Amino acid sequence: MKAFAATLTALFGRRARRRWIHLILGGALAMPYVFVGSVIVGPLLGEDNVFGSITSQLGAFAVGLPLAAITALFPLTRPMSVAAVRALCDVPGDVLADGPARSRQARGRTVAWFTLHLGFGGVISGMSLALPPFAAVLIALPFVAALRDSRLGMPEALGDGWLLALSPVAGILSLVALAGCAAVAGSLLARWAPDLLGPSPADRLAAAEQRAADLAVRNRIARELHDSVGHALSAVTLQASAARRVLDRDPEFVREALAAIEETTRRTVGELDAVLGVLREGGTDRAAPTAPAPTLAADLDGLLGRTRAGGLRVRATVDLGPGGPDALPPMVSREAYRIVQESLSNALRHAGPDAPLTLRIALDGADLEIVAENPLPHGGPASSGSRPGGGHGLRGITDRARLLGGTVRAGPDDGVWRVDVRLPLKGPAEGPRATTDPKGPVRP
Repeated sequence: MKAFAATLTALFGRRARRRWIHLILGGALAMPYVFVGSVIVGPLLGEDNVFGSITSQLGAFAVGLPLAAITALFPLTRPMSVAAVRALCDVPGDVLADGPARSRQARGRTVAWFTLHLGFGGVISGMSLALPPFAAVLIALPFVAALRDSRLGMPEALGDGWLLALSPVAGILSLVALAGCAAVAGSLLARWAPDLLGPSPADRLAAAEQRAADLAVRNRIARELHDSVGHALSAVTLQASAARRVLDRDPEFVREALAAIEETTRRTVGELDAVLGVLREGGTDRAAPTAPAPTLAADLDGLLGRTRAGGLRVRATVDLGPGGPDALPPMVSREAYRIVQESLSNALRHAGPDAPLTLRIALDGADLEIVAENPLPHGGPASSGSRPGGGHGLRGITDRARLLGGTVRAGPDDGVWRVDVRLPLKGPAEGPRATTDPKGPVRP
């Protein structure tokens, strides 16, 4: 009984029906090619009605399939075929390729698939059109006298005796045979689909490059959000805390702190809009205006002023030659600003307010050097790891340096925490060479 139920499922189950539809789709796609084949075969066989004989129909079909193979070279053939297989053949989507075929081998496999799909689909479609009416007549023949009198092209032997009694069985068996042929053809196509429509090495490489590009964008967004929003929240928190402590004693300092909080939040909203512009570029809101990304040339003074308003005592030395920050390459200026911002944020978080920080930004040959030093927090470097959600600051600095082919050295050095970043002004000559070379335990 179980075997009978399994057979019925294999022949008439949901999967079999969907694959049958896929074959019918192939037959529908084959019809234009068959019509063109009939135009060619008709004069050769001297027949006006090609569809009047099975020989002419098979000839038209045989001529049409090579024409279908030629058109399968068009780029849209594989995406269309893959979409149909995913929707109707119950083939896992990850084993099929996306997009047009890129290599000659992939195009050849696409041609083979398209030809097989239309070939099997044409045969099964023809059987699906012819066999059900024939089976219905055979099933009804013993019970409808008018059918026996008209004959409908049936052999005369079917009108009498045991052949007439067995005609319903023959009709049912012909329907089962049709279902079996459709199930076998559908299973074969589903089995061959991963081999013929699967990704080639070029497709796998393109997919890997796309995943890497997407990951790079995500990392860039995460880095920008961490640096801009994280710095702003740290600064605002410390500014508000300092203002609360001296609220009754120093109203002037409170006013300055509130003004700094207002400026920091306004600035951060603009930076956040610039970061979200990365997402807008990939969506429908391409024309949405975004604030320019901050740079060392335009925004260093404001950054230092907001940080000092939070209580951190910053002593900055900037020695960038005659051209000053404006002479820096735009990308170097942008990344250097974020590196300085993150260094200040780390000092605010871990050294606390009222801590001194020495910042030096200078040219050293063909490199831009950024050095930040602040006293180690109470308990040493390990104490900084207790902050929930921390651990991304030094990693972000390293990622930005790697982007430009720079180096990062960070760690405790003679009682202070020192971050030393070198960025080549001309970018990496042979690919990224960034390294993190801590002199001791690395603070997040």
